[in-house]
Amino acid sequence: MCDCIDTTFVSSVGAYVDRFEAMICELTGAGYAIATVNGTAALHVALRLAGVQPDDLVVTQPLTFVATCNAISYLGASPAFVDVDSQTLGMSAVALEAWLLEHAERRVQGTFHKSLNRRIAAVVPMHSFGLMCDIEALLRVCDSWQLQLVEDAAEALGSRSQGRHAGTFGQLGAFSFNGNKIITCGGGGCIVTDDEVLARRAKHLTTTGKLPHAWHFYHDEVAFNYRMPNINAALGCAQLEQLTSLLADKQATASAYQSFGMAHGLNFVPARPGTESNYWLNTLLLDSLSERDAFLHYANQQGVQARPAWRLMNELPAFITAPSGPLPVANDLAQRLVNLPSGVRGLD
Repeated sequence: MCDCIDTTFVSSVGAYVDRFEAMICELTGAGYAIATVNGTAALHVALRLAGVQPDDLVVTQPLTFVATCNAISYLGASPAFVDVDSQTLGMSAVALEAWLLEHAERRVQGTFHKSLNRRIAAVVPMHSFGLMCDIEALLRVCDSWQLQLVEDAAEALGSRSQGRHAGTFGQLGAFSFNGNKIITCGGGGCIVTDDEVLARRAKHLTTTGKLPHAWHFYHDEVAFNYRMPNINAALGCAQLEQLTSLLADKQATASAYQSFGMAHGLNFVPARPGTESNYWLNTLLLDSLSERDAFLHYANQQGVQARPAWRLMNELPAFITAPSGPLPVANDLAQRLVNLPSGVRGLD
């Protein structure tokens, strides 16, 4: 941080932004990383790069943070909700396929919602609480319907499926480095892709559409001031250097919670077989809404900041009229899910 300040490059130009992007590539295996001011900005630009246009539909899950649906809405598109999987808490490939079979049809111009006559432009699964959704199955469904898959990996830095890092399965992925994430830049986000053309486009769109030049200021389109400041990137670089220790600490916390849950008859949600979770938030499923509320009341009364899941997106005023398939699993989870305090306990 002191070195960054000494350089006087503390805004959106500086060596630490480049270093941060290189470190993300090394960690994830992605060909390119484009740092942004936050995760919502990263997802917004990723969706634009995926070709989402006004009046399109983007299929996503109702159990997610509002940023997922906000990013879709920034493009003039609308979310369409399909159910989640009870094992992964992320989008269900079975529910996605069923919804598409009922509502979608392929046309020359793409895949369309039959009754609404709106193009279905992309699918955005979210790796809930750092648990990997069944991303391989979702990708197969998207490929069969010729739909872009954009991963909302905001909570999943360090999570993997079959050894492959979250965010790298679709053409584009988006991460968040907000203050509550496993590493933070104070804010911050990142787009990852293996496509060089998309990477260059992402950097251009996030840098106000300015054409590179030593002194001229020429902007060739309406774009965004979304680049991560150098001082934030310096903070991120320092934390990325400790990520292995951070992940080990999170795993130890998850193991302790799982043991506690087994000893007390509580249903801890583990990573599915074949995956590794960063356990950004540890999750219990209680037996009923009343038991969940009693647990939350008691825990918070004791100073333990347990919390429920987010309010389902299809219940929020901005998205209540959005197209939706049946959501029995999401509705059930929303009434029984509790997130436990999951911060890093301290490194040597």
